[in-house]
Amino acid sequence: MKEAQIIELPKILDPRGNLSFFESNNQIPFEIKRTYWIYDVPGGEIRGGHAFKEQNEFIVVLSGSLDVAVFNGSEEKKYSLNRSYYGLYIPNGLWRRMENFATNTLALVVSSTSYDEKDYIRDKDEFIKLKSKENDSI
Repeated sequence: MKEAQIIELPKILDPRGNLSFFESNNQIPFEIKRTYWIYDVPGGEIRGGHAFKEQNEFIVVLSGSLDVAVFNGSEEKKYSLNRSYYGLYIPNGLWRRMENFATNTLALVVSSTSYDEKDYIRDKDEFIKLKSKENDSI
Protein backbone atom coordinates (compact mmCIF):
# COMPACT_ATOMS: atom_id res chain seq x y z
CA MET A 1 0.00 0.00 0.00
CA LYS A 2 1.16 3.47 -0.81
CA GLU A 3 1.75 5.63 2.24
CA ALA A 4 2.27 9.30 2.92
CA GLN A 5 5.77 10.19 4.00
CA ILE A 6 7.75 13.15 5.26
CA ILE A 7 10.53 14.11 2.86
CA GLU A 8 13.41 16.18 4.17
CA LEU A 9 14.53 18.76 1.64
CA PRO A 10 18.06 20.02 1.04
CA LYS A 11 18.92 22.83 3.43
CA ILE A 12 21.70 25.19 2.44
CA LEU A 13 22.79 27.12 5.51
CA ASP A 14 24.04 30.65 5.03
CA PRO A 15 24.45 33.48 7.55
CA ARG A 16 22.48 35.68 5.13
CA GLY A 17 19.52 33.28 5.27
CA ASN A 18 18.91 29.62 4.51
CA LEU A 19 17.69 28.12 1.25
CA SER A 20 15.78 24.91 0.54
CA PHE A 21 14.44 23.53 -2.72
CA PHE A 22 12.80 20.59 -4.47
CA GLU A 23 12.79 19.45 -8.07
CA SER A 24 10.53 17.22 -10.15
CA ASN A 25 11.51 13.55 -9.99
CA ASN A 26 14.41 14.37 -7.66
CA GLN A 27 13.43 15.25 -4.09
CA ILE A 28 9.78 14.49 -4.87
CA PRO A 29 8.78 11.34 -6.76
CA PHE A 30 6.78 12.88 -9.61
CA GLU A 31 6.84 15.51 -12.33
CA ILE A 32 5.19 18.76 -11.22
CA LYS A 33 2.15 19.70 -13.33
CA ARG A 34 0.45 22.20 -11.01
CA THR A 35 1.43 24.47 -8.12
CA TYR A 36 -0.88 26.28 -5.73
CA TRP A 37 -0.71 27.76 -2.25
CA ILE A 38 -3.08 28.01 0.69
CA TYR A 39 -3.11 31.08 2.92
CA ASP A 40 -5.36 33.33 5.06
CA VAL A 41 -7.15 30.29 6.51
CA PRO A 42 -9.46 31.49 9.31
CA GLY A 43 -8.99 29.89 12.73
CA GLY A 44 -10.67 26.51 13.09
CA GLU A 45 -11.17 25.98 9.34
CA ILE A 46 -10.29 22.71 7.59
CA ARG A 47 -8.95 22.42 4.04
CA GLY A 48 -8.86 19.33 1.89
CA GLY A 49 -11.27 16.65 3.00
CA HIS A 50 -10.92 14.59 -0.17
CA ALA A 51 -8.83 11.98 -1.97
CA PHE A 52 -7.50 11.74 -5.51
CA LYS A 53 -7.75 8.80 -7.90
CA GLU A 54 -4.60 9.75 -9.86
CA GLN A 55 -3.02 12.90 -8.46
CA ASN A 56 -0.02 12.81 -6.10
CA GLU A 57 0.78 15.84 -3.95
CA PHE A 58 3.65 17.31 -2.00
CA ILE A 59 2.88 19.90 0.70
CA VAL A 60 5.46 22.27 2.19
CA VAL A 61 4.63 24.85 4.85
CA LEU A 62 6.69 27.90 3.97
CA SER A 63 5.55 29.85 7.02
CA GLY A 64 3.51 28.92 10.09
CA SER A 65 2.24 25.43 10.77
CA LEU A 66 -0.60 23.01 10.11
CA ASP A 67 -1.50 19.37 10.62
CA VAL A 68 -2.36 16.94 7.82
CA ALA A 69 -4.50 13.94 8.68
CA VAL A 70 -4.08 11.12 6.16
CA PHE A 71 -6.59 8.25 6.10
CA ASN A 72 -6.01 5.05 4.09
CA GLY A 73 -9.51 3.65 4.54
CA SER A 74 -8.82 1.88 7.83
CA GLU A 75 -6.44 4.04 9.87
CA GLU A 76 -5.57 7.71 10.16
CA LYS A 77 -2.14 9.22 10.74
CA LYS A 78 -1.39 12.87 11.51
CA TYR A 79 1.63 14.80 10.31
CA SER A 80 2.61 18.20 11.72
CA LEU A 81 4.24 20.49 9.21
CA ASN A 82 6.08 23.44 10.71
CA ARG A 83 9.47 23.65 8.97
CA SER A 84 10.14 24.87 5.45
CA TYR A 85 12.86 22.28 4.83
CA TYR A 86 10.60 19.25 4.83
CA GLY A 87 7.25 18.44 3.32
CA LEU A 88 4.66 15.72 3.11
CA TYR A 89 4.34 13.50 0.05
CA ILE A 90 0.79 12.14 -0.31
CA PRO A 91 0.32 9.55 -3.06
CA ASN A 92 -3.04 9.12 -4.74
CA GLY A 93 -5.66 6.92 -3.10
CA LEU A 94 -5.38 8.50 0.36
CA TRP A 95 -7.88 10.81 2.07
CA ARG A 96 -6.30 14.03 3.34
CA ARG A 97 -7.49 16.82 5.62
CA MET A 98 -5.49 19.92 6.60
CA GLU A 99 -6.30 21.46 9.98
CA ASN A 100 -4.92 23.41 12.94
CA PHE A 101 -3.58 26.22 10.77
CA ALA A 102 -1.49 28.71 12.75
CA THR A 103 -2.09 32.39 12.05
CA ASN A 104 -0.50 33.53 8.79
CA THR A 105 0.37 30.00 7.63
CA LEU A 106 1.47 29.75 4.01
CA ALA A 107 1.41 26.25 2.50
CA LEU A 108 2.76 25.44 -0.96
CA VAL A 109 1.31 22.40 -2.75
CA VAL A 110 2.64 20.82 -5.93
CA SER A 111 0.68 18.20 -7.86
CA SER A 112 1.46 15.51 -10.38
CA THR A 113 -1.56 16.37 -12.55
CA SER A 114 -3.38 19.41 -13.83
CA TYR A 115 -6.67 20.23 -12.13
CA ASP A 116 -9.40 17.73 -12.97
CA GLU A 117 -12.60 17.72 -10.92
CA LYS A 118 -13.28 14.11 -12.00
CA ASP A 119 -10.11 13.00 -10.18
CA TYR A 120 -11.52 14.03 -6.77
CA ILE A 121 -13.31 11.73 -4.35
CA ARG A 122 -15.15 14.20 -2.11
CA ASP A 123 -17.48 11.80 -0.27
CA LYS A 124 -15.69 10.00 2.57
CA ASP A 125 -18.22 7.14 2.65
CA GLU A 126 -17.63 6.56 -1.07
CA PHE A 127 -13.87 6.60 -0.42
CA ILE A 128 -14.19 4.00 2.36
CA LYS A 129 -16.29 1.76 0.08
CA LEU A 130 -13.67 2.03 -2.70
CA LYS A 131 -10.86 1.15 -0.28
CA SER A 132 -12.85 -1.78 1.08
CA LYS A 133 -13.30 -3.13 -2.49
CA GLU A 134 -9.54 -2.72 -3.13
CA ASN A 135 -8.71 -4.65 0.05
CA ASP A 136 -11.21 -7.41 -0.84
CA SER A 137 -9.56 -7.91 -4.22
CA ILE A 138 -6.07 -8.38 -2.70
